[in-house]
Amino acid sequence: MTSQTINKDETKVRQAVREHYAGAARNVSGCCGGGGEKGSTCGCGHSASASEPSTKALYSAEDFNALPEDVTNISLGCGDPVTLASLKPGQTVLDLGSGGGIDCFLAGKKVGPTGKVIGVDMTPEMLDKARANKVKVGVENVEFRLGEIEHLPVSDSSVDVVISNCVINLSTDKPQVLSEILRVLKPGGRMAVSDIVTSGDLPAEVKASMSAWAGCIAGAMDADEMTTLLKETGFTNIALKPVYFSEEMVADAIQQADYTGSLTSEDLLKTVFSANISAEKPE
Repeated sequence: MTSQTINKDETKVRQAVREHYAGAARNVSGCCGGGGEKGSTCGCGHSASASEPSTKALYSAEDFNALPEDVTNISLGCGDPVTLASLKPGQTVLDLGSGGGIDCFLAGKKVGPTGKVIGVDMTPEMLDKARANKVKVGVENVEFRLGEIEHLPVSDSSVDVVISNCVINLSTDKPQVLSEILRVLKPGGRMAVSDIVTSGDLPAEVKASMSAWAGCIAGAMDADEMTTLLKETGFTNIALKPVYFSEEMVADAIQQADYTGSLTSEDLLKTVFSANISAEKPE
């Protein structure tokens, strides 16, 4: 495959992802609130209804219920990177693909008034939603910036912790994303992300699906390859812990991607899973 073809493919994937999440931001009630078509979802996470989104199970009840419904209704993740990060007061935190802002707001509470949280998202519609949610939550230590995770609008060595919730898998250039994370982290800083990974490779028919990319399936990287890539990038103290999905979430992912190929829900249950991934930048 030529570099020109790769660039075209990357642009196509990126546009599909941007359109997918822009639609999620414009139609929260239909996408995350149960008011849309049967089986429609916003992203990696599946929300069954506005009052009881299934992503609620990913967070502590106290943290989740403390946020307005407008924030929790657009929770699109596959884990709880804020808890994984073990944040401390005064830290600077960067959230890759911050979406509607739920993890930024939760992180903001952890780092307190002396800390700072920066959310980066490539979708203007999501940024509008996040900034409106910031007003509703009433926080001062959270800000949102437009940008791509492959080219972060953040200074070198300025961040204590990088978090992300089911976003890195969406990138077609994961080595560049990890290099950017390493660049912005302070020496001794760490990344703590929840993301989709696989055990083995996915069929080509899945990887070719744009809707599967947007739904966090086709772009998922093999867990062992992710660990190797983190090492090659320069990270240390790497840990990857699988968190397997329920049958309901796997079935929903298949429906979201309009997948009609040979891979069954049972196959996906064994092949695709969420993972808590942590790593540190050397001192």
